[in-house]
Amino acid sequence: MACGRACLILQRRLATSAAAERVSAAEVRSWRSTLFSKEQERQRSLYPRIEKIEVTMQGAGVQGTLLVMNKGLSTPYSCSRHLTDWHVSSAALALVDGEPWHLHRPLTRSCSLTLLTFKDANPQLPNQAYWRSCAALLGQVLEGAFKEEYNVELLRIPEVPVTAGAFCCDFVLDPQLDAWIPTEESLRSFTRDANQLIHQNLPWEPLEVAPPVALEIFSHSRCKQEEVEEKAAQSPNGTVSLYRCGHHVVLAGGPLVGRTGLCSQYEVTALHTVGEGPWGLQRRAQGLSLPVNLTAHHTVWRRLKQRAEKLVEIDSSVASETETTPTSSEATSSSSQP
Repeated sequence: MACGRACLILQRRLATSAAAERVSAAEVRSWRSTLFSKEQERQRSLYPRIEKIEVTMQGAGVQGTLLVMNKGLSTPYSCSRHLTDWHVSSAALALVDGEPWHLHRPLTRSCSLTLLTFKDANPQLPNQAYWRSCAALLGQVLEGAFKEEYNVELLRIPEVPVTAGAFCCDFVLDPQLDAWIPTEESLRSFTRDANQLIHQNLPWEPLEVAPPVALEIFSHSRCKQEEVEEKAAQSPNGTVSLYRCGHHVVLAGGPLVGRTGLCSQYEVTALHTVGEGPWGLQRRAQGLSLPVNLTAHHTVWRRLKQRAEKLVEIDSSVASETETTPTSSEATSSSSQP
């Protein structure tokens, strides 16, 4: 009930603000998160009675272990807690009957389950999920880094391989900031903000939703609505994958890792101006990270960082228009003051 009342208040606020005043970034985040919670509660209510399922564990040391779990409630993370502390802390992703599965996504049938870590013999899937998660974290930082009077439009997260040398997040700033040039202190500030989220060890909560739900959540953004329609059209079951970290809701092209605390070394390395796009002057933020327990010597890290500073080329169309800007210190919030 509380969630429903909050939704109604926000809906009225957002509906009237177009004529009265611009909706703040904080209000948009609250709107998204509230609707996410509402749909999450609706989906949980689909399993009013506890039904048992059998989960057969796969992998070294747990091969053939049988767990009896709760349908629609238990997750791969729940299963890891029945094993060892190492499984709880090391698991980054799961395979359910061979399908990549987020650690906090409920299990809906009896299945085989493999917990994946970054130290597996073939860590390709967790590495891809990690790179995608680092980009999502960067978007979360950028969305909250500027003062409330400036809009930050996050574009789709580019799917780049780990071999590209940097994860990326494309975005468009308020037209007033088109001439803004980030400084080294700006990048350090973004890095500090990211590390604060990492230290909080926040979960990435997954939610599969029907397109109308996703369109309502992103009702303020034409760019995101187009992305929702494209992802729904490409999805075998017609749904869209959403993830929430704190109050930040993101669309993802694949599974993310379980929590921000799996990130270790993390640095925002560059912010490039890509060119004019359909939504405005498009920029590309880039970063470099290693997961927990996989640190690099400072000389190796320096070489990796130099590579991550170079623009990652992505085949995408860009176009739009520029205007004037305040200085870096005028544009950013007090928590991210370049």
